[in-house]
Amino acid sequence: MSDPPPTTPQVPANFLRLTVVISSQIVILAFGYGFLGAVAYLEYLSPTDPVCELMRNYPGELTMLVTLIATVLSVITATLFTVSVKEALRHRMWQPISLIHLSTGVALAQGSHILKHRHVGLTTLTLFVFGVLRLLTAGWTTLLTPTYFMWPIQLNGSELDITGSAFSTLLRDEFQANGLTDIQDNAFEILDIGAMLSGVAAAGYTFGLPGTFNFNGAKYNISTKGVVPTIEEFSGSNGVPDANGTRLGFSGGNVTVNTKAIPGSHTSVSIPQGFSRNYSMSQQGLTANVSCRAIDSSQTQYVWDTNNSYVIYANAAASNNSITGLRLWNISANCGTNTLTTYEYVTMVDASGNVNSSGSGFLPSVVCPGPMNMNQTYTNFTIFTQGFYKYRFLNASVCEVVPLLTIVRANYSNDQISSEIISSTPFQPENVQLLSFIAGVARFQSINSQGLTSSAIGDTLYSIYSSTTTGSINDNLDDTKVYLELEDYWRGVVEFSATFLRSGFMAIGSFPDNVIPNNISSQVNGTMFISTIGWTRWAKQSPTYLLATLPLTTITILTFACALYSILEAWEERRSGHYKTTFDVSNTLHLIMACSAGGLTLADFGTKGIIKNEGVEVKLEESKDDHGVKKLVLADSSDSEKLV
Repeated sequence: MSDPPPTTPQVPANFLRLTVVISSQIVILAFGYGFLGAVAYLEYLSPTDPVCELMRNYPGELTMLVTLIATVLSVITATLFTVSVKEALRHRMWQPISLIHLSTGVALAQGSHILKHRHVGLTTLTLFVFGVLRLLTAGWTTLLTPTYFMWPIQLNGSELDITGSAFSTLLRDEFQANGLTDIQDNAFEILDIGAMLSGVAAAGYTFGLPGTFNFNGAKYNISTKGVVPTIEEFSGSNGVPDANGTRLGFSGGNVTVNTKAIPGSHTSVSIPQGFSRNYSMSQQGLTANVSCRAIDSSQTQYVWDTNNSYVIYANAAASNNSITGLRLWNISANCGTNTLTTYEYVTMVDASGNVNSSGSGFLPSVVCPGPMNMNQTYTNFTIFTQGFYKYRFLNASVCEVVPLLTIVRANYSNDQISSEIISSTPFQPENVQLLSFIAGVARFQSINSQGLTSSAIGDTLYSIYSSTTTGSINDNLDDTKVYLELEDYWRGVVEFSATFLRSGFMAIGSFPDNVIPNNISSQVNGTMFISTIGWTRWAKQSPTYLLATLPLTTITILTFACALYSILEAWEERRSGHYKTTFDVSNTLHLIMACSAGGLTLADFGTKGIIKNEGVEVKLEESKDDHGVKKLVLADSSDSEKLV
């Protein structure tokens, strides 16, 4: 008789199921950590703009979708875990196991827990696993929910550098070609109106009035701070200046902007358009320290003469709507080295040379463009001023104006430019031409602000201060507030003059090919913040995403441990030739049937009986003669010794 053919090795029972469990859990874990890793590597992750727009427009649906995905992933993970526990417990039951350990395993296989104060360790284990299973949904939701964030993009570019000697030379050439006092037409109209409005906005803000100033299509908060827009969206007017409309003849138009985004380390990631964009740029600015005070009689260095005036025209027969008289004022001040500077003003009077003091106002000013004595460097200028008639609240005063070259942090947001001064330096000898221009703007503003019956500067002081006080402006007047307002006014004028100058030289057509030469070019840099929705890398001090993946990681480890245990036991069964069929320990009916088939007899339900039963060791057996019936029987001492 020949030997039987060799048997083909059989795959362990449920091997395919356990392989699916492990593979599926690996895929889910890889998805979680892959997504987390992608966000950590890219720093910022956002869907396409149409998808972002849908997310913003349907926040409720977005929350529902993310929660649904998180719930599905959590249910799959929990199911894989319970399947692996059931398989592991089934293999473990073929060996002696106490009933308390069996009930613990059944609770885990059902995704539940036990509460036994006599078995703190087992209770803690089941509560821990139970809690981790419940946290799966919260973890996935935290990981997958997109949030609104600001995506930063680094920018750099260049602007006109007005601080060096190269620009001073260029400005001197412009003065020689045109002459500062010869600048006419639209350019000085812009200077006149723009400087006045800038001063008004700056002065009014001190008293809580709105401080928005518009120039060349751009909006500035309070004052320009001497900056010119370096961001295209905020550059204002799109008009192209004519041949005479640039530099000192600037009267509005498009300003050259060459700020570009710096490519990031991940060039494959496209930058979204976003919902909105804000910018923060480091660039040049200009401001001034202005100090105004009344002229004391003991300050003999200040010579301020307002007594030289006379009527140059009188017509008593003139109608009410006609000019009845004019008075010529020769206002003079000592501008150093005993040299008097005189400005002429004309005001309207009656035929007798008198003025209606309640309705008319006269506020002359004299700008001294240089230092008050030869020992001072040419880094500042002085303004003398005094109010008459309805402006009589302003006594003879002197304002010392010290312009400063600044580096500012300009913030571009909500269609408005606001600037914060980071550092400042005083003017140097090479800035003498720039100082001459600024002083010239102040001179032009001081002369042209005075009309026949009122002054724009005086009306600004009068209206702003009176609108924020009660009673007459001359009653208990706080000189400190008036001088503070006057200082802010002249500071706004100085800052605007720098913005005007930069705009004129950076206007389209000012330089060939609209390229600013390198010797008068200054670097600007900053950040563009794009408002969008998506996912960002967590902050170092906030390990939120790592905590979100902790439940998934914990359950995956436990699932792998149970599945590997079952596979090892199954291979051992295959090696020994004892194949054990499936038994579902989480199925209460299976347990009852196994207990009935094994004739398992236990103590009663008394307290002592329950305690005794918890320590009883049982094992699962399979009948070979009765169609493979499973029986839960008491384990004898020999079984326990084999287990040990």
